[in-house]
Amino acid sequence: MSEPVDHLLHLLNLERIEENIFRGPSRDIGSPTVFGGQVLGQALRAAAYTVPPERRAHSLHAYFILPGDPNAPIVYLVERLRDGRSFTTRRVTAIQHGRPIFNLSASFQIEEPGVEHQDPMPEVPPPEELISEAELRRQLAEQVPEVLRPFLLHERPIEIRPVEPVNLLFPEKRPPRRHAWIRAAGTLPDDDLALHQSVLAYASDFGFMGTAMLPHGLSFLQPHVQAASLDHAMWFYRPFRADEWLLFAMESPVAAHARGLNRGLFFRRDGTLVAAVVQEGLMRIRSD
Repeated sequence: MSEPVDHLLHLLNLERIEENIFRGPSRDIGSPTVFGGQVLGQALRAAAYTVPPERRAHSLHAYFILPGDPNAPIVYLVERLRDGRSFTTRRVTAIQHGRPIFNLSASFQIEEPGVEHQDPMPEVPPPEELISEAELRRQLAEQVPEVLRPFLLHERPIEIRPVEPVNLLFPEKRPPRRHAWIRAAGTLPDDDLALHQSVLAYASDFGFMGTAMLPHGLSFLQPHVQAASLDHAMWFYRPFRADEWLLFAMESPVAAHARGLNRGLFFRRDGTLVAAVVQEGLMRIRSD
């Protein structure tokens, strides 16, 4: 197992303080605030700790309230809202320095048969034919201010291979659609779908918001752009392994009032659609 994946599993291995109270470490990835995917993954993990393993997460809805401190742990308070015959509902509040920084509602369901349909997977090159985002960031690192290099060069636990790479320093205007292959950068434990769902929740926040910036030639590395995740929702439909390649197909249908909407679908390599995600992000253009 790779060191970055070891660190990710450490992040998701929450400490149980009380029956419904958990504590998770934070990890500095070179940005001034906690990575939003970290809080997503940890909050979903906290909720799953209070649910029988035969009930799988099928949806989550979350709001980012305040920026998190990457140098301090986060406490997760879980409320057991409902334990029904088919569905279980949990609400999680993330607390740091005595204040809520994030909240999440998650719903879990027993496995049930039903009718099925799905969109087809887009036709894109396989990951083996693409350059990793890590290599693209290394090529870019020498061109950015020194303060940004730790973020670009930080070794991530998620391997990403973009189908349509974007130059984060000089992005060209293009339609708000893109694709990337993603997977954990090492082998994850077997027989723990809840863990794989938390890892995918973690990974789903990497670069997702940039989709809405594509038509405007913007990037979060540009000093006049203020960007932040505002809310995040995911739906899980079929089992998957987060350490096997998944195609993340992204698009942005609208941007207005300094906000951009992004939505995406995750496919296994065999074309099976396993999860969907929607996020709204702040896209503020500074005049100073």
